Amino acid sequence: MKEIRCNLLVVGAGPGGYVCAARAGEQGVDTVIVEADRVGGTCLNVGCIPSKALIHAADEYARLRAFCSQRSQLGIRASEPAIDLAQTVAWKDAIVERLDGGVSGMLKKARVKVVLGRARFRDGKTVVISTETGGEQTIRAENVVVATGSRPVELPMLPFGGNVVSSTELLSMRELPARLVVVGAGYIGVELGTAFAKLGSQVTMVDLAPRILPQYDAELTRPVAQRLAALGVQLRLGATVKGASADGQLTIETGAGAERLPADRILVAVGRRPATDGFALEELDLDRDGPYLRIDDRCRTSMRGVYAIGDVTGEPMLAHRAMMQGEVVADAVAGRKRVFEPLAIPAICFTDPEIVAVGPGLEEARRAHAELRIGMVPFTANGRALTLQAESGFVRIVARADNHLILSMQAVGAGVSELSAAFGLALEVGARLEDIAGTIHAHPTLGEAIQEAAQRALARG
Repeated sequence: MKEIRCNLLVVGAGPGGYVCAARAGEQGVDTVIVEADRVGGTCLNVGCIPSKALIHAADEYARLRAFCSQRSQLGIRASEPAIDLAQTVAWKDAIVERLDGGVSGMLKKARVKVVLGRARFRDGKTVVISTETGGEQTIRAENVVVATGSRPVELPMLPFGGNVVSSTELLSMRELPARLVVVGAGYIGVELGTAFAKLGSQVTMVDLAPRILPQYDAELTRPVAQRLAALGVQLRLGATVKGASADGQLTIETGAGAERLPADRILVAVGRRPATDGFALEELDLDRDGPYLRIDDRCRTSMRGVYAIGDVTGEPMLAHRAMMQGEVVADAVAGRKRVFEPLAIPAICFTDPEIVAVGPGLEEARRAHAELRIGMVPFTANGRALTLQAESGFVRIVARADNHLILSMQAVGAGVSELSAAFGLALEVGARLEDIAGTIHAHPTLGEAIQEAAQRALARG
């Protein structure tokens, strides 16, 4: 094949990669993007979007079952519902296809050339693509972006295969597992474990940590743990995984001794690792931070003309972080000066109830500042939450005591993921408690709890 030459080559068409390529193309940069699988990457095809679709379907099914199993206070009557998981998965796949088409259309409109195949670096400006037809395509570029994403972590004693699956395989199942054991009580494990419990699986969660979602403080995760208990999810915390037997049982070790957990499927959700192997990155002289590629505030690596964005650059492994990094690189290649210096990156758990956190955690804030002002409003005092029958949870604001600068904001409750934009904006603009307390918030909404939390923090001074 004829060699391709371009100004910008993006390796990986996930959220960071396709945003970078499209933005660069829109600014007139001759851009090529390479993807081994499908445009959209993990997030769109087998991660964020499919999981949220399944979570929504599980919520709707659980809501219908609740109406049928007890006398509804709303006066609604319904016959016993049934779940057709194959149809649910087909609906989820249709959403993915629609979004895939949107990404492809966006790249086409920006005049970005899409090359499908596996990339191998020859040097910092040359990449060889093994195409789907078995041939090879050489691409030379003035600037290269490594946006290869991440992969699920595989446990040595619990390799993928048989009834041991990652989230990718679980989200494509056509039949509901009667017994699902989830190894890992982080956000992926708790999100999917909750969804399958609502769909009717008997779910057990196993983790070495003493509580679920250890990246959040206990006050935030308590309502989630209570909901898991109500759904009948069994927790085996502080447990060590030993392995799985041929008949599908998972062996764990707890303080009480060894235990075997029968399972039709075992989901391993213990985290993700950067996808840096298989691309011949060893041909490049790139500095690393542990397993990650080291970058500066312009997403530049240690090699001139080589950038890195997204999961390969470390935590937090979030699509919206990668997207912003992609914009920074595209603007830099287009000749615009820009740096990646976010004051806060929202983190969301789509659990039941949801958790959103922006800024440092409460304990981290306490270590950094001698005195704080903290305002918390429970949703039991929020009119909109009561009308939605969703009074579990709260909104919390953490600010400095001396100048009232807001350091972080957190919430747990139904639908609180939608508060993330307001939380992030408050920190990015350097808002103070007075700014939030003096802003009119619409009533009745969940968001007015933000204003009330700021007012409470001020009143406690």
